[in-house]
Amino acid sequence: MKLTIRKDIRTEQIISKSRFICSLKKVKTEEEAQEFIKAVKKEFWDATHNCSAYVIDEQHQRSSDDGEPSGTAGIPMLGVLRKQELQQVVAVVSRYFGGIKLGAGGLVRAYAGSVSQAIEEAGTAQKVKMGLYVFSCDPGEAGKILNLLYQQTLFSLADTDYGTRVNFTLRMPEEKRTQAEAWLTDALQKQIELTEAGHEFEEVPIEKEH
Repeated sequence: MKLTIRKDIRTEQIISKSRFICSLKKVKTEEEAQEFIKAVKKEFWDATHNCSAYVIDEQHQRSSDDGEPSGTAGIPMLGVLRKQELQQVVAVVSRYFGGIKLGAGGLVRAYAGSVSQAIEEAGTAQKVKMGLYVFSCDPGEAGKILNLLYQQTLFSLADTDYGTRVNFTLRMPEEKRTQAEAWLTDALQKQIELTEAGHEFEEVPIEKEH
């Protein structure tokens, strides 16, 4: 299951007088992740450390301790992203040292906890593969068909292209294609076959269990 965060977010907590600011962002590529890390480092240039981790996909994952003792920041942060099964997400935790040393275990908990808190507040969403399918009609039928399309919940209307024929592009989970063709055939009283026109991923929020 591919998951991502619902929205970009920034959270802050104080742990043993140190400020931990977590900046969490959705990204599509490693380049975007690295640009974001640079931007946060520039914004918090006076922070004691700007530790980071990102997961783009199975192959593209990285972390940095940015001067903290090895393995106490970046890897725990990356571990949280992996445990939550997140992809295309980057996290930067900026720390302002407050004068009390946390020790290796304390640092691991603080950095991992900062990322966990940010994910909790951002919420998560599942990336569902949606198929795009096209069918066409004569211009004179378009108004009636549009009314019918807006009355159902089986699929959504992604695009309407007017020309010598009117092309309707529908968006739905791939497994609903046969059901959609049957519904359209019945509603329009003529055989409708959908032509595949590509796919895209749609984010479906995952509701928290109470």
